[in-house]
This record gives sequence, C-alpha cells and structure tokens, in this order.
Amino acid sequence: MNPCPPAVPARFALLSRLLRIPARLPPRALFGRVLLPVAALPFIAGCSAGLFGNSGPDYTPPDARAAAAAWQAPQADIAGIPAPHEGSPQRLAEWWSQFRDPALDALIAAAQAASGTLVQAAAAIERSRADLIAAGVAAHPSLDIAGSINRAAFTLGGPLAYRSQTQLGLQSSWEIDLFGALARQRESARAQYEANIAQWHEARVSLAAEVANTYLNIRYCAIQSAQAEADARSRSASTRAIEAAGKAGLQSDAAVALARASAAEAAAALTQRRSQCELLVKGLVALTAMHEPALRKLLSPAESGASRLPEPARFRVESVPARALAQRPDIAAAERRVAAASAEIGRADADRYPRLTLAGNILPTRIAINSGPTLGLTTWSIGPSLLLPLLDGGRRAANVDAARAQFAAAEADYRTRVRGAVREVEEALVRLASAAERSADTATAASGYRSNLSALDTKYRAGLASLVELEDARRLSIAGDAALTSLEQERVAAWISLYRAIGGGWDREAALAAR
Repeated sequence: MNPCPPAVPARFALLSRLLRIPARLPPRALFGRVLLPVAALPFIAGCSAGLFGNSGPDYTPPDARAAAAAWQAPQADIAGIPAPHEGSPQRLAEWWSQFRDPALDALIAAAQAASGTLVQAAAAIERSRADLIAAGVAAHPSLDIAGSINRAAFTLGGPLAYRSQTQLGLQSSWEIDLFGALARQRESARAQYEANIAQWHEARVSLAAEVANTYLNIRYCAIQSAQAEADARSRSASTRAIEAAGKAGLQSDAAVALARASAAEAAAALTQRRSQCELLVKGLVALTAMHEPALRKLLSPAESGASRLPEPARFRVESVPARALAQRPDIAAAERRVAAASAEIGRADADRYPRLTLAGNILPTRIAINSGPTLGLTTWSIGPSLLLPLLDGGRRAANVDAARAQFAAAEADYRTRVRGAVREVEEALVRLASAAERSADTATAASGYRSNLSALDTKYRAGLASLVELEDARRLSIAGDAALTSLEQERVAAWISLYRAIGGGWDREAALAAR
C-alpha cells in the first residue's frame, strides 16, 4: 500500500490542471502555471511509493535466529579471566590498541593505508553512492536549457538571402511513478550502498586480522628459532661427548653415527625455521608496503619485544548468537543484498504495468533575415505520454522470474554466511577453551622439565652425571618450553579469530552516520 496517500490528490490535481491549460498563454504565465508546479510536485508529495502503491513484495529481513538458538561451545570467563567489556562494538573497535604493542599498531595502519582491497571497497561505495543519488532524483522532474544558433542561406528565385536564428528555452520531463518502479529502484540502490559500506568494514577487519596473525607468527617463529638454535647446540655438544667416548672405546660406532645424525637433523631444522621466518617477513612487507629495512627495524627485539608473544585483551561474546552475528559486517552486507534483490523483484514487476511521462518545453526563437527587423516567436508544449505494455513475448514476466531467482540466491547466501559465522565463532571458542584446559598441564610439564635440568646440571657440576645426560635433560626442557609457547601462540591466534568472527567492532548505525 501507498504509505503517503495525502500526496495522491495533489498529483491528480496537478495532472488535471495541466490538461486544462488555455491555448493562448503568455510565456511568463506559462512558466508560473506549468513548469514551476511540475518541478515542485515531488517536494509537495514527499512520497516514497508509487501513485498506486509499490509492485512486488515488501521486504522482510531474514531471521538469523534459525541458525543457532544458543552457543554450544564454552565461552564465559575463559581461563577464569572476567571479560572486561562484554564484547561491545565501541570497545572492540579499539581492541588492537589494547595489545599495547606499538609495532602491531603501526603495521595495521600501514597495511590499511596501502591495501588495494580497501581502495576497491571504497570505490564500490562511491559508485553505489552515485547510483543512490541517481535513483533518488529519478522520480523528480528534469529541467534542461536547450539553445542553438544557426545561420542559413536561401533563395526564392531572387537574390540570395541570409537567415539568422537563435533559440534558447527550457525542456522538462517527469516520469510519474505509477506502480513504484522508481521507489523500488531507490530501495535497491540504498540497500546496495549500505552493503558496500559493510563490505568496506569487513575488508578492514579481515586485513587487520591477517596482519595481526602474520605478526604473531613472526614473533612465534623468532622464539621457535631461538629454541631450535638451543636444541642444535645441545645436540652438537652431545655429539662431541659421544664422539670422544667413541674414540676411547666407550661408545659404539652406531651410537656415534646416531648422535651425528641427530645433530645434523637439528641443524637442518634450524635452517628451515629461519627460512620460514624470512618468508613471513616477506609476506608482511607485501601486506604493509613498508620498505623491508624499516620493517625489520620495527620487528627488532628492541622495538617489538620479540622474545615474547603479543598479549590480547579478553572479551565476552554476546550470549545471544543472533545479536552477536549482527555485529559482523559481512552478515550485514549479505542481508542488505537480500533487501536489494527483493526491491529488484518489485522493479521488474512494475515494468509490466503502464508508464506515464509528462514532458514540456518553452522555446523562444529570434529570427532575422538579412538586415531586416528581428522577429520573435515563442512556442511551448506540454502533455502526458502513456506506455501500455501489450506483447513482449514473455520478456517482462521472465525478468520477474529472474529477479525472484536472484532473491532466492541472495537469501540462500545470507543463510549460508550466517551458518559459517556461527561455525567460526564456535571454533574459536573451542580453541580458546582447549588452550585454557591444557594450560595448567603444559605449564606443569615445562616446569618439571626445567627442574629436572636444574638438578642434572647440579649433578654434572659435581661429577655425578654425564654431559650426555645433561644435554638430554636440556632438550626435554627446551621441548617443554616449546610446547608452552606453542599453546600460547594457539591461544592468541584463537582470540584474533574470535575477534574477526564477531565482526571486529562493526556498528551499522555508526558506520552509516560516518558516511
């Protein structure tokens, strides 16, 4: 139904008035009685629907609650640490700064400034903004100035005569939205505009998470390299001891060969780990577009604290899945695409009905022949034109079917994305819970290996243990610390995944207001 019926009598009154324009009307009176009312009608009407209502279905947002009624993974107070800000968009938008890691802040800022994906997303916003403006004014009359100057020569059997003619007038055209085709076009354009805004924020969140994960892996790789180097030194020391024992006849040739193989394996693992670290740095250079020397300086231990992993702030996920997913910009974009597809059904359906266009012009003309007096002539015309679809071979009906199919596809894509979002949140929560459950045991194991190493070191210094026993204990301690670091890396990566899975602080109203 038409949401603004008071506009309908005003439009009918204007049409009736236009059809009763007297044949003899001075130009000034014509301008006042015809063109100004035509130009002012949309503002008088203020209507967002067709004269006889809008064709097609009225949009109803899909319900995300069907995807999950409640979270099935544990998520409250993970590792016994209360969530400080309940997952609110305002606090989550500032989440990266809560790492208190200036290097990470600088890397994310550089990546966002250099990202071609963000530039493309911003360009899509500008294109859809232009489409929205065009759709918004499509229901308003157009008013153009038309002018021409020409000079022609002619003869009527006598001397050659010259004619100078000048025309300067106004032309106006206005399509009256009878069945809501233009209104549905505006709905579609606005929905697409809002979808592109959401996609831009999704690109920002994804890029920030990618940079953070790469930075985390570089820091983790640096720690792994240090651990691999310590392991290689320990295996080398054990090999030297076993080789000395072999020369003294206290170790077999097989034991010596095994020790050498173990040392060579550790050296190869160290070389591979260093290569992986280099590849991660190259990837970060590509993401941030920073010069590699400047990036390496930023990643140096003095700048980034490379001996430890970054520590994220914890947050609680909204307990209602539908509300939590509403913070995801990609879900918001998918929902807006469903709205745009729904509006396109109405636009295609309205093409099957009559279209009414009102056009008019005022064209003052000045004509001078040779050096004679200038003659003035003013012509004007105004009237409606009606297009009635009759036979099109089913083209318009096929367009409606195609629009309905596109709507069904958009709705299916939305539901698929919602299910995927639920899965991402659940998986991140499971990883966090798993890391929390394994934390105490892993820490106990690492502490036990360190205590064993300390005890063997004391015995070795007292001559009660061999170097081989000491180095075996050292490698166990290194492996325990590596397991602890690996668990910490898994935990931080899970927090980053959870941050991205719940939208990274997306706030639809704030995003639209900013645009």
